Amino acid sequence: MAPPSRVPVLIVGGGPVGLTLAALLAHYGIASLTLEADASYCSGSRAICISRRSQEILGWAGADAAITATGLPWTGGRSYYRDREVLRFDMPHDPQQRFAPMVNIQQYFVEEYAHQAMQRHPGRAALQWSARAVAIRPQTDGVRVEADIDGQRQAIQADWLVACDGGRSSVREALGLKLEGMQYEGRYVIVDIEQASSRPVERLAWFDPPSNPGSTLLMHRQPGNVWRVDYQIRDDEDADEAVKPENVLPRVQSHLDMIGETAPWKPLWISLYNAKCLTLARYRHGRVLFAGDAAHLVPIFGVRGLNSGLDDAGNLAWKLAWVLRGQASDKLLDSYSDERVHASRQNLAYGAKSTEFMAPPDSGFRLMREAALRLALTDERVRPLINPRQSAPIAYHGSPLNLADGAPSQASSAAPGQPAPDLLLADADAAPHYLSACFGQGFVLLACDPDAAAEARLQALAAATRTARDPLRVVPVGGPAARAWRDPHGHLRDRYGAQPGTVHLLRPDGYVLGRWDAPDDAALRAALAPYYPMIPAIPQEPRA
Repeated sequence: MAPPSRVPVLIVGGGPVGLTLAALLAHYGIASLTLEADASYCSGSRAICISRRSQEILGWAGADAAITATGLPWTGGRSYYRDREVLRFDMPHDPQQRFAPMVNIQQYFVEEYAHQAMQRHPGRAALQWSARAVAIRPQTDGVRVEADIDGQRQAIQADWLVACDGGRSSVREALGLKLEGMQYEGRYVIVDIEQASSRPVERLAWFDPPSNPGSTLLMHRQPGNVWRVDYQIRDDEDADEAVKPENVLPRVQSHLDMIGETAPWKPLWISLYNAKCLTLARYRHGRVLFAGDAAHLVPIFGVRGLNSGLDDAGNLAWKLAWVLRGQASDKLLDSYSDERVHASRQNLAYGAKSTEFMAPPDSGFRLMREAALRLALTDERVRPLINPRQSAPIAYHGSPLNLADGAPSQASSAAPGQPAPDLLLADADAAPHYLSACFGQGFVLLACDPDAAAEARLQALAAATRTARDPLRVVPVGGPAARAWRDPHGHLRDRYGAQPGTVHLLRPDGYVLGRWDAPDDAALRAALAPYYPMIPAIPQEPRA
């Protein structure tokens, strides 16, 4: 069947970010067409570590169950200097959390599961394989695209175009845009091998290991008895020679011998990588938006690449839906650029620090790393310098959406612009419920111990939005109402610093928009009006 000639949203690039965005838009009731130049899902592991935040976002799209069933969860890792352990780290986690801090899973699985989530909305999410955007003509009210689809030229008119077409983005090139930042010279060979192993799933790193002297080597277990092995090559090594099997396989075998992995193995995929810290200055250009590697290239160290791209999708999907449904001005999409450029610059800063330790760019950095590793053998105070600083959600400080803080004395972790901490709550029947399961839909009013009058006012606001595609939801925790949720673990006070009467307004992407000690109707209506125009305004007193 021929793809449509006109669509609300055209997504160029059907990798994990583009497919997740399409699935999220479909979940919000927005139709899209995705063009993917390849004929199927990617080959090789590529991105492999999916953070807790990314699992939440994939959950909004309906892909979390498959990710959890296939992926290998992990909570920490070890680093070695030569053959001696110098660091063991654990990421924050507890058994009451909905998702593991990180799961290892190959990128092609993420693409497949996001695609399956899309297919649950056949009328709203279409994917066209072997399709390229060959000409892009931005217009004031949309974008006209000439596409090559299975060798046939077709014109497509889109209200909005989202470029998710990777580091070599054809959309970015067509608009004459350049990524800004720096590229590191250090190069890593990336190898997938198949080998059965009973080792725990954790991040493993060796600096100057006896198996590969002078190199840095990383290992991650993946589903299907696959090991991901990354090792640094010397500056004077030829890149074409470095990826030849006759040069790769002996180095891998040497390391497997050193760590005692003796089961038979075979190579699956070999490629070369070097770290880049690059971003566009803006992610919105008229009716064209950028996400994932098309917008930014982040070093693999700390696993911020795909995870930051999925965060782009989670941020953009609800905003684009609200605009297309006429519930918000298209200025809301400027906040997508503001927030995600800020996040990218934070990720690039963290990624640069990790890269400078993992692949020192010059002799000075190499000397400092050598000193830190040697000291770490005997001084535990130095060991945090080796910590890989794994991906974590970025706070949107200074976002134009943040409301003035109406509860500045409360805990800072749930202030406007911060990611909303998850809560494990219970209903009247003691059934467990996660707050994060409410995200990916409409806005949420989280109320701590509201009295009957306060809850009635909140529920009245929610009732006013019941005709919206994603209405406002009230989550009362405690209080007199029989339907109120309970907080058996004390998470609301611990993680939000909430006191009786406190109300947090949470965005669809799980960020705090505003909070108040005891909000009045005027404050809440003013906060919600830009997103729910159907909420009636408070009548103004007549002037004398």
